[in-house]
Amino acid sequence: MSELDDVKEEVALANRMLFEMGLADSSTIERGHVSYRVPGKPDQFVIKALGPALSMTQKEHMVVVDTNGFKVSGAKELNLPNEVKMHSCILRERPDINSVVHVHPRYTVLMSVLQEQLGPMCIEGMQLFSQPLPMFASPRLIIREEDGAEVAKLLGNREAILLQGHGAATVGADMEDSVINMLYLEEQARMNYLAFCAAGKDHAVLSREQGAAFAQNMRLLGEQEHLKPEVAPTPRKPSGIWVHYAGLASKR
Repeated sequence: MSELDDVKEEVALANRMLFEMGLADSSTIERGHVSYRVPGKPDQFVIKALGPALSMTQKEHMVVVDTNGFKVSGAKELNLPNEVKMHSCILRERPDINSVVHVHPRYTVLMSVLQEQLGPMCIEGMQLFSQPLPMFASPRLIIREEDGAEVAKLLGNREAILLQGHGAATVGADMEDSVINMLYLEEQARMNYLAFCAAGKDHAVLSREQGAAFAQNMRLLGEQEHLKPEVAPTPRKPSGIWVHYAGLASKR
């Protein structure tokens, strides 16, 4: 297979992983997509065509699109996803990232409608809150260039943006980062909702100072003598989360 075929396989797998993670199922099972830049062609990316459920996405459902949002290649019967402009505008404005994920996770949607500013409730995904999460304040689909550009502008240099009543978009240097950022965002939204129910809108969250202290503590890992490996260091990627869900999705 060519390198492009390999990328299409990987993007299809990542789409199926969103289903396995519970981020796109039931009534949302066909709503969402992962994109990834074509290696060596930063102005092009691979994305799932309109139609297939994420749980059933395969390599043959992939299309190649340019960062203006126009189809470059793919079977004639494959139409672009309605919200391809979300991906094209973000990838065009953010040369530092290579992947975008958009889905409609239930707790994330719920908290965006309640218009509660999410705060960090656990260490998983704490880095998403180094700055307040922005929100595109409308449930409309991102089908116009103007709206895609607005989402990219609101996102700025962050890793996630909420779309009110509609879901979210997360980004990453690779698909593992963008997908797991979405998993973390939904878990943080779920915990925020539980806290909202238990203690009201003024519930406690982890502070900005605690977040900074956590990040500093993580940077000390490599200095701990008792944690130094006898052989090669344990690779950071693929993570245990990625390997687990990739294994489940590979069976589909």
